[in-house]
Amino acid sequence: MTPTPKRKRYLWGCLLTLAVLIGLAGITLHVKTYQPTASANQASQAATVSKNVTTFKAKNSKLTVVFYPGGLVEPASYSNWASQLAQAGYTVKIVHFPLNLAVLAPNQAKKVVGPHEQYVIGGHSLGGAMATRYAAQADKKNLKGVFLLAAYADQKGRLDHSKLPVLLVTASRDGVLNWSHYEANKKYLPRDTTFTTISGGNHGGFGSYGHQQGDKVAHISNTTQQKQVAHLLIKWLKRIN
Repeated sequence: MTPTPKRKRYLWGCLLTLAVLIGLAGITLHVKTYQPTASANQASQAATVSKNVTTFKAKNSKLTVVFYPGGLVEPASYSNWASQLAQAGYTVKIVHFPLNLAVLAPNQAKKVVGPHEQYVIGGHSLGGAMATRYAAQADKKNLKGVFLLAAYADQKGRLDHSKLPVLLVTASRDGVLNWSHYEANKKYLPRDTTFTTISGGNHGGFGSYGHQQGDKVAHISNTTQQKQVAHLLIKWLKRIN
């Protein structure tokens, strides 16, 4: 049955309203997205950026570090510690996601990891949870480890029966991490998981993007926390490599 002119106008009105709502949602998410600090932007100049990934290339890379950013955080916000890892000999690939939300494409690592590339995967906050989900179902031939920054695994990302080395780093002044869920979900990690805490650090300090809503004030500088993140990751990577 051919729609009447009145019904056509109604349908077009609905489509126009939907388009406007989608546009407003996109604008809102962009406004809420955490942007890199000046120091992170400067560090990001050492990286190459493509559609799916920001890459800090190391000379004679020992192992690739694949990283999922926290929710609504621009990839460049992790450039400070990522550049330090590259200088230490580890190529870092910071994965890009639709709307900066790893939950929308948890298997995005498939697009940035080569078929014979040996790598570890990890992430910050929501990105960490999605990284464990990817690791749980990934081919373990080239996957050498998993690391979590202010994050925890859930049932879909359980690694408790895995032989992969796992590093979990938290910060004592983290006001965003759900600590009760963090404790309850430790059961999804291997028994020999390495747990460590950055004293005085906070949730946003795992990146460099300013204050995050709900977070506590850090008792150390962002520069100090970035150096500690890099140090802990390099120490762990050396054990794997």
